[in-house]
Amino acid sequence: MKHVSEIRGTGGDTGRGGSGGPHEGAAGPVAGPVAGADVTLRTAGLPDWLDPVAEAAATVRGEQLSRFLPPADGAGRQSAVLILFGEGERGPELLLMERAGSLRSHAGQPSFPGGALDPEDGDPRAEGPLRAALREAWEETGLDPSGVQLFGQLPKLYIPVSGFVVTPVLGWWRVPTPVAAVDPAETARVFTVPVADLTDPANRATARHPSGHHGPAFLVESALVWGFTAGVIDRLLHFAGWEKPWDREKSVPLDWRS
Repeated sequence: MKHVSEIRGTGGDTGRGGSGGPHEGAAGPVAGPVAGADVTLRTAGLPDWLDPVAEAAATVRGEQLSRFLPPADGAGRQSAVLILFGEGERGPELLLMERAGSLRSHAGQPSFPGGALDPEDGDPRAEGPLRAALREAWEETGLDPSGVQLFGQLPKLYIPVSGFVVTPVLGWWRVPTPVAAVDPAETARVFTVPVADLTDPANRATARHPSGHHGPAFLVESALVWGFTAGVIDRLLHFAGWEKPWDREKSVPLDWRS
């Protein structure tokens, strides 16, 4: 299985077991802690500061997030990413991971945990993306899905270069657990970024690729966040009312290997 930062074209199937045991789902057995995870979307009990995000998720339209929407004929391979909000020493924060520097595609690029749906995740039109987002996050970072409260999902977005349809799933890290790169061959590190740093105009820029592509970028935690991940963060900050004016003329050049 390809990691979502690889399938997006702009930025693994580990099959790891766990202590949760098999669970018979809609499309077959689901192994590990995800088997007992709650994939019901619930907004009750969220911290007040997450209310604008939950409201944005419930009202935003796909065309407000991206000009690339899923094909009307239903084509495209389904995938999901987990946008996990927690609360750290500096307040609200997001969980990200950085791809290993040895990878041929998008080496060192930060992304949300996520990847393609597996058959056992269930119906891609129902709970499938929710379960896949939790499963991929568990496989990649080792987080305990039982400590995550899913509270929303954004409209499906499309990656034309790869043909993937991506569902961004929103979660509240109600009970944080230790996380780390499970497979160093795929992931260099797992880290959190304070929302205060993402909204700081000094940390914002426009990433420009030699191909002509340009989009929002964030220079945080010794990393350059750009591509699909930065685009989703940018829109979330905007529609949650957290965005601050920033210099869009400030550019960060990318090279052909990005």
